[in-house]
Parts: sequence; structure tokens; C-alpha cells
Amino acid sequence: MENLNPGAELYAQYSWYKKTFPPVIQSAADEFFLPGLQLGLMGISKNINPLMDKDSYFVTKVRIDKQHDLFFRSSQNAVALILDRALGKAPKRFDLNRMTDLEAKVITAFNDFLFAHVVKFLSPPPPTLKRTNFDVIHLTFFIKDLDENRVSKFIVSLPDVLLNPDTVEPTGKYFSYDNFQQSTLDVNIKIGTTKFSVLELKELEVDDIVVFDDSNLKKMLLQVQDFEKEIKLNPNLGLVLPVENEGEEQMADNKGNVNLWDTIAVEMTAHFDAVKITLGDLKKIENGMVVDLTSIYDNKVTLTVEDKPIARGELVIVNDRYGVKVDEILANAPKKPAKQAAAGTEDADEEVPEMPAAQDGETEDVPVPAQGGGDGEDEFDYSDFELEDDI
Repeated sequence: MENLNPGAELYAQYSWYKKTFPPVIQSAADEFFLPGLQLGLMGISKNINPLMDKDSYFVTKVRIDKQHDLFFRSSQNAVALILDRALGKAPKRFDLNRMTDLEAKVITAFNDFLFAHVVKFLSPPPPTLKRTNFDVIHLTFFIKDLDENRVSKFIVSLPDVLLNPDTVEPTGKYFSYDNFQQSTLDVNIKIGTTKFSVLELKELEVDDIVVFDDSNLKKMLLQVQDFEKEIKLNPNLGLVLPVENEGEEQMADNKGNVNLWDTIAVEMTAHFDAVKITLGDLKKIENGMVVDLTSIYDNKVTLTVEDKPIARGELVIVNDRYGVKVDEILANAPKKPAKQAAAGTEDADEEVPEMPAAQDGETEDVPVPAQGGGDGEDEFDYSDFELEDDI
């Protein structure tokens, strides 16, 4: 059989393990404890580490012959479940490190009883002159107390050389990619990134155009889970937009008002929202072919900073770079507190309530109006972003 992956052999043998060992284990448990415990095969593995992670086990080693051993590994919760079944409900939580001799004898006797049933399905050991390392198959079972609905697990480890499992023979017929050409999946298509000062970010408005410095008209980046691949595409020249560059003038006008925070550069990313692509197109991308993704150009583009959505808009082409024409601002900046109108001034539309006087010997907290500013304009909230030291 073709070895499609490291576990292919176990996949082919699974049915044999499933029909051979669970009935034997269940029968042995019923005979030892009387019915009431349900056991079932959860998995087959050649690697014991992930099976025993973050748990304590009672291990019984049973000698098959001079060269081979069989292991029963019962988790702490499985031991507690078995002991409650055999000796009655314990008054306190079971601790494997404080196990009594009687409790150890019960578990060992149960494991020996299981071994007597399991060993019947092992092949005779091959003649060997000395012990050598051999592969081990780990069968993970769940064990459930049907009366109390408690579930835990134990592991039976068998020498691979003593097993002779049946395998599922391949028929020679496999699914072809052609069967799924029109099936679709959601992908993320990244257009590009650009450096943006915080001041520019604060002043971003509807109808502004953001041009992405590292974008390429003939390439975009497709991301599917952990998979990334450049898409080769033909640019849609219908998106070409003539742009007058007024940004530098505006920045010059505001230069005198900027502060340290305003000069910090952050990275803005542009990507399409929830793009669906067929598996056929995905296969073409994997093969490096130029793909026609004209349909995605009508999708909205989201602008993000530090993975936070800032704005949305439409894709455009400016000179030899992709850009986004903003039609919606998503980052709602908090407003400064409105100035209180001073009593007695011409601008006072409302009467300022008189504050009650403090009594003798008492102090009172009186709200103090904010000093300076207060022109009603939006104030940018820097705490929304984890800014890097890129100045």
C-alpha cells in the first residue's frame, strides 16, 4: 500500500484493532467487576508522549517472554473509578501518590486479568538471541462508570512484532482534484502594507486615498489558514484613478502642531473581506499560473492597524501601486468634553447651576472644567494601538 503519511499503516489496520481488542477488554471488565463499566477504543498510536501529557498513571508491566513486555497504564482518575467500583465509594478524593497496598493489589489483579485475555491475540514471539528495540502500539481506551457517568482513560501498550493485524487493501480508486474544481472556500487576500504616521491616521477621512508602498499590480498575497502564496494576476486597468497629491501641503500646514506621538509610524495593512475562491483556482495559484480574479475587485477592502479595523473602501490603482479610496471610517475617536459656557458671557445658552456651599468643617469635591483645548474636535485615542518604537 502506498504510504500516504506516517500514520497510513495504522489507518489501514484500524478496523482489525477495533474489532479485536475492545470486545476482549469489555468482556474481561464485566467478568472481573460485573457489568457497569463501559470500555471503548479511542485511538491507536505509536507515540506515547501526547497520550500521557499532563496526567499521572499507575503502570503495570507484564512479562510476555524474555524479550517482550506488555504495559497497562491507568490514569489517576481511571484508578479512582476502578477502586470505587471494587471497594466502594471513597470518602475523599483519590491521590495516586498515597495509594495503599490494598488499592495497588486491586489494580494489579485487574491488569493481570486483562493480560490473560489479551495475550491470546498475540503471535508467538520470534526467536531472538538478544533484546532489541521494537515498535510498540498504544491502544487508548476510555473507561466509563455507567452509574455515575464518570469517564477516564487507560492505555494498553503492545509489542508491534507480536501483532498480525489485517489491513484494508486499497481499491486503486482515489478522488481526483477534478471532482472538487467548483467547491469554494473563504480566503484572505492581502493587497499590501504602508507606513502611516499617527497624525495621518488621526486625520484620515472619507474619500481619502491610501496608497500601499509595497503593493504590486501583478501580485497579491493569498492566505488560507497557515498557507501563504503569491497570486499572479492581470491588473484591472479600469481601476486606474488620477490623483492630485495634496497630502504634503496639508502636512506642512500642520507641522507646527505635531507632537512626539503624532510622528510615530504604524503599519497599515489592506486586505479584501471574505473572498471566496474555488479549489480549481487555488490549484492554479499553487502551480504558479496567472489567475483572473476580476470578481474580487468589487469586494470591499478593510484597512487595519495592529489587527484593528480602521476604515473600509474600494480598491483603486494609483500610478503603479494599489490604493484604497476610503468610504467608511470604522475607528470612532472619543470626543473631548464640551466646554461649559461661562456664566454672564454672550455665548452662554444655558444657565449654570449654582453649586451648593459647603458646610462648616466639611470639604466637598467640586468638578473642575478641563483647561485648554476644548474646541469640540475629535481626540485620537493612542491606547487603541500597541505602537512600536519606529520613529
